[in-house]
Amino acid sequence: MKFILGTKQNMTQYFAEDGTVFPVTIIEAGPVTVTRIFEKEKDGYNSVQVGYGTQKKERINKSEIGQMKGGLYKTIKEFRLKPTDKTEAKEGDILDVSVFTAGDKLQISGVSKGKGFQGVVKRHGFHGGPRSHGQKHSEREPGSIGGGLRTHVPKGMRMAGRMGSDRITYKNLKVIMVDKENNLMLIKGAVPGRRGTLIEIVSR
Repeated sequence: MKFILGTKQNMTQYFAEDGTVFPVTIIEAGPVTVTRIFEKEKDGYNSVQVGYGTQKKERINKSEIGQMKGGLYKTIKEFRLKPTDKTEAKEGDILDVSVFTAGDKLQISGVSKGKGFQGVVKRHGFHGGPRSHGQKHSEREPGSIGGGLRTHVPKGMRMAGRMGSDRITYKNLKVIMVDKENNLMLIKGAVPGRRGTLIEIVSR
C-alpha cells in the first residue's frame, strides 16, 4: 500500500508523445513524515500516522505536539491498513512523491467546494417547470412535494439546502506524470476541492 498527502494546485492539459491530450489536475504531494505506527497487537488495528506541512508551535496544543514526535506539522492523518496490506514504513521515515509511478491507479479523497444554500435545479439536477401556459416564475421551482394523497412530506424528499463541503472519494484515477524534483503529480481528470484543498492519496 502506497499513500501520501498533498494539496490541489490547478487543472491544465498534458500532451502525450502520440499527441493525445489529457485533462489533468496538478497536486503538490508530500513530503510526509511517519509519526507513528499503530499495530493490532498493541492498538487494536493497523494504521500509519503521518504529518504533513509545517505549523507554528503556538498554534498547536500540547496533546497534538506529543503525537508529532518532535516535528511541528500542519496536518496529522492516519492511513488505515487492511489485514492484507503491508508497509515497510518506520517512525521517522520521510515519504515523497517518488513512491508513485506513471500508470498507478489511485483513490483520492478531499472536501468538495462549498456552494452555500442552493435550489433543486443546481443541487439535484431538476428540470424546473415550463414557461408556457401562463406560468411566469416557475422555471426553477421544485414542483409538488406532497404527492396528492399524503398529508405530509415523505422522508428523503429532494429539496433545496446546503450544497458542497462534503468529503468526496474518487477511485481509479490514473497517474499521468510524477515530478520528483518539485514534488508534483499529474492526475488524469478532476479532483475534489478548490486550490489548496488537502488531498489524501492512496494506491493499493
